Amino acid sequence: MTESRPTLSAEWIAEQADRLIPGKVRLLDQTRLPETVAFIETDDLETVREAICALRVRGAPAIGIAAAMGVAAALQRSASETGAALADDVARMADRLASARPTAVNLFWALDRMKRAATTHAALAPAAFKEQLAREAVAIRDEDAACCRRIGELGAELLRDGDTVLTHCNAGRLAVSELGTALAPVYVAREQGKTVRVYADETRPLLQGARLTAWELAQAGVDVTLICDNTAAQVMKEGRIQAVLVGADRIAANGDAANKIGTYGVAVLAHAHGIPFYVLAPTSTFDPAAPDGSAIPIEERAAEEVTCGFGRRTAPENVKVYSPAFDVAPASLVSAIVCERGVLRPPYADSIRRALSLD
Repeated sequence: MTESRPTLSAEWIAEQADRLIPGKVRLLDQTRLPETVAFIETDDLETVREAICALRVRGAPAIGIAAAMGVAAALQRSASETGAALADDVARMADRLASARPTAVNLFWALDRMKRAATTHAALAPAAFKEQLAREAVAIRDEDAACCRRIGELGAELLRDGDTVLTHCNAGRLAVSELGTALAPVYVAREQGKTVRVYADETRPLLQGARLTAWELAQAGVDVTLICDNTAAQVMKEGRIQAVLVGADRIAANGDAANKIGTYGVAVLAHAHGIPFYVLAPTSTFDPAAPDGSAIPIEERAAEEVTCGFGRRTAPENVKVYSPAFDVAPASLVSAIVCERGVLRPPYADSIRRALSLD
């Protein structure tokens, strides 16, 4: 592991994460932020799985990228002597990583893509097979970067000079390969010369908004104000917010969108105050097999994240805890869904189908 103090720019961190170490995957340990910038360098599949489970790597697109690269890195150590045997190794590795987290569909999308690549190249010799799988993982990362750029360009068109937006959780550079999803329009708008300010919900219980979003935006020079989750209604009432931008971990066929717990409440508040609520995500986050939000599996996190977060007890011993990691904002509260293929509007069953070319 390499680490440093977090006085470095977000651009430097992206550059470090982009450095390819032969045979290894390089992950930014987000649990150490904002105090320390630390990278995990490994070719061990269980280390990658633990990083996903423990939220060392988080953000739906980043989880998918990490899983794909984890498979490619671990595969380099395989002693299997044929492409077909290596394809079986890939299937086993993918199944192991798929059990890490249930909600973010990008994880399964990326692993399925790695398995398809393995089937396609099963006739190759081992060295060539391993190279092709590594290339596939890098392609997943590079395509995500292009998607984020396009989401940023399309989303920036929804923002006016001088707007202030509200975000929940972290869907910026730390959650993807580059730029982000929900934060990409902020970065692109600034490139275009617009002034855009951000209010960031702290995002209980793990404070991704406070630890990650506020830090990331401040490092990039964006005017950001951190607020407690229960302050969102007040800043909306005071007229401080012109739009809400959130990411997603899975979007159902009807437009229902699963995101970090608390997003549903923000969507209700935005609707009550007449503020547009935008969901921004790549098409790899869409799950056409889920007809609506009720079909999206919701991960439940350990009670200790609520009762003893960050090492200090804040609740009585043995108190019962219910801690879903995500909730679902119904499509009826979503003003638009921005993906790399366009700005989708209701009825979402139709616009999502067209975006995915399912007609």
